[in-house]
Amino acid sequence: MKNSKLKKPVGKLKKKINTKQQFLNNVIVTILILTGIALIYSFFVANQEKPEEIPLSQLVLDVSTGLVAKITVAGEKLEIEYADGVIKNSKKEVGTALSQTLVNHGLTAENLAGVHIEIKRPSGIGFWLLNLAPFIFPLIIIILFFWLIFRQVKGSGGMQAFTFGQSKAKMIDPNDKKQRVAFKDVAGAKEAKQELLEVVEFLKNPKKFLQIGARIPKGVMLIGSPGTGKTLLARAVAGEAGVPFFIISGSEFVEMFVGVGASRVRSLFKTAKKIAPAIIFVDEIDAVGRARGTGVGGGNDEREQTLNQILVEMDGFEPHEKVIVIAATNRPDVLDPALLRPGRFDRRVMIDLPDINDREEILKIHAGKKPLEDDVDLRVIAERTPGFSGADLSSLMNEGAILAAQENHKKVSQFDFLRSIEKVMLGPERKSHLFSAEEKEISAYHEAGHALVASLLDYSDPVHKISIIARGYTGGYTLTLPSKERRMQSKKHFIDDIAKAFGGFVAEKMQFNDITTGSSNDIQVASALARDMVTKYGMSKNLGPIAFESTKSIDITGKGLSKPEYSEEVAKKIDDEVSQIMKNALVRTEDILLRNKVVLDDIAKTLIKKETLERGEFEKILIAHNIKPKHKKDDAKDAKSDLVEPKT
Repeated sequence: MKNSKLKKPVGKLKKKINTKQQFLNNVIVTILILTGIALIYSFFVANQEKPEEIPLSQLVLDVSTGLVAKITVAGEKLEIEYADGVIKNSKKEVGTALSQTLVNHGLTAENLAGVHIEIKRPSGIGFWLLNLAPFIFPLIIIILFFWLIFRQVKGSGGMQAFTFGQSKAKMIDPNDKKQRVAFKDVAGAKEAKQELLEVVEFLKNPKKFLQIGARIPKGVMLIGSPGTGKTLLARAVAGEAGVPFFIISGSEFVEMFVGVGASRVRSLFKTAKKIAPAIIFVDEIDAVGRARGTGVGGGNDEREQTLNQILVEMDGFEPHEKVIVIAATNRPDVLDPALLRPGRFDRRVMIDLPDINDREEILKIHAGKKPLEDDVDLRVIAERTPGFSGADLSSLMNEGAILAAQENHKKVSQFDFLRSIEKVMLGPERKSHLFSAEEKEISAYHEAGHALVASLLDYSDPVHKISIIARGYTGGYTLTLPSKERRMQSKKHFIDDIAKAFGGFVAEKMQFNDITTGSSNDIQVASALARDMVTKYGMSKNLGPIAFESTKSIDITGKGLSKPEYSEEVAKKIDDEVSQIMKNALVRTEDILLRNKVVLDDIAKTLIKKETLERGEFEKILIAHNIKPKHKKDDAKDAKSDLVEPKT
């Protein structure tokens, strides 16, 4: 477990070290090359023997004595070749012919008759290159050196100093079939897709709306729990409309330098407008869109400037620009009101967790590329995964395939998928975590208490599995799943859930006359549920239907951080009411287990032997003690219960 968690950070660290090492190596190699060129150049220049420079008077004397065989004239420079092969240099007067100069110095035509004079015109590209080479070549080498340096700096992560103000958004080309997503690839979320179809139609045929005076929303806010498919839906809108899709996270706007985020916002919107129609998708917009002036999230001026620029850009949109901004968040309660006002993100699309039919459709999509055994029933898997998001179901299918591959199976079976449900919910089995004989017995009675109470309560969910094998942070677990989908919870369901939570606590106390820390989480969950019943759902007889606490932990004004909006007297009544609910549930649980102590012992002893009991094995024990197991038809009484607002 430890190695798998460290593998990814270590890989990133190695990549970063390799990038820096490569950068240093390039610098060192470039410096060595430049030093070598300089040494070679200086070596040749130092060892090259320069011809002797003589004055013009000496040249005249040598010509008169017949020592000079040839004179080459190149501008004002003279190259003198003597009869013995020695070469010397000299200079003539500017603007005067060589013959005239020599005559002026006293030479006669007879003296010049034996000397061959050649004139070279200093013209052409070769002359200029020869003269400019000492300046051009060092300049080229310096430019090449800095080009290599800047290229390396630009390629290294976190060092793009010259592209801070540019947008980091990734664009998905509508013609890229590998990355294109359509609504058929998104299962469930029927209402959300219906809302977004209007956006698709506007992008395809904007004249239809503009001619009648309609204005499509400039911004669409996708709100839903993590893993419900907000990003996938946004990509599906772009895929259906066939327009470019810019995707960027809210955190990518913010840098340590003030003004960079606003610059990136301007760059992103400018690029999108140039190739409109287009869609801009901002994931996790609450990273920059938090309410201003509340002190929540820190007083980061850069974040607020980025938010201000987003607001300005969205105000600047015109109906004919055909650029739509889609944003996603799971924290709409912390967003700035200016971001949600009409004219900006004025359409909000709620994406709920999938129901059983949606889960089955999602499972079919993820199972499309996996070879399945004939015994695989996706409906059964959908029934056993209430509350799972689309991302959870994707992980479930992947874990099932991994389990099958580890056991060298060619196809994935139903057993693999059922095991992967527990792995996704609770974590992998900790086979190395071995209980002592005493701890194993305590864990068996604890889980047996949960299972027996759940089976004997009228409004508790049926037991599907009991195990005392450690998984994740749990030493054992009792898996209870509802027989049908419930969008609302009743007071009777809540009371039975609290009593079921006390099953392990009471069973330990009855059998061993002692209690352990194994019930700590059960008590925490039960206490929180009882307090919610009183303060949120109005399920208190004495206090009545009054909401004493907001469902939002922190509202946009920051009042969620202040003291409760009720008196100390009311607070005491709330505590008393919560305490009474807990005590009543504890008494019910004790009564159930005392009357069925023989059944509790039988379940616990079977668990100690087998460590895991599936639903069928558990129900056989109940039937042997004349207890009727719960089935789907037994849940008809649930429909008669009073329904309340959904559990949050």
